[in-house]
Amino acid sequence: MKKLIMWNVITVDGCFEGSEPWDLSFHELVWGKELEAFSIEQLDSADAIIYGSKTYEGMSAYWGAEKGEVADRLHSLKKYVCSKALEHANWNNTEILRDAITEVKQLKQNGEGNFFVFGSGELSNSLIKAGLFDEYRLCIAPTILGTGRRLFEAGLPSEKLRLISSKALETGGIMLQYAVSH
Repeated sequence: MKKLIMWNVITVDGCFEGSEPWDLSFHELVWGKELEAFSIEQLDSADAIIYGSKTYEGMSAYWGAEKGEVADRLHSLKKYVCSKALEHANWNNTEILRDAITEVKQLKQNGEGNFFVFGSGELSNSLIKAGLFDEYRLCIAPTILGTGRRLFEAGLPSEKLRLISSKALETGGIMLQYAVSH
């Protein structure tokens, strides 16, 4: 069975986005050689990336025209966008999933490997409620925003997690990797 893995950069107070859409300025606090190498490692281990519609639109707008090591990997990977409204997916190798929970469950059943959800707060919370994540990978940025969109919304089911690894970055960030104890 494939593993579904969440990857997100969040602040100490749990925000994955500032008070405005795509306010990700705190990412600069943790970005550096170590996080870039980890990003490439994750992309190399991915069979596909799954996005919510808002994250997909932002990522395809930014990365669609980019060049370089990370961009090349993103372009070549299979991508799924979960959306009931999106009519066309213009980014290379993208398929639209209309029923996120049902279709992600089906995708997980096929073979081995890793699926990653990047960003995508609303989708992530839906997948948490459905019990579909196998692993959480978080990079904690050394800042408190005080206001912004929290990654984990109120009312999520309780999940016991087991620490797989932790690593302090030279930038002051901390990377955490947790497995879900099913």
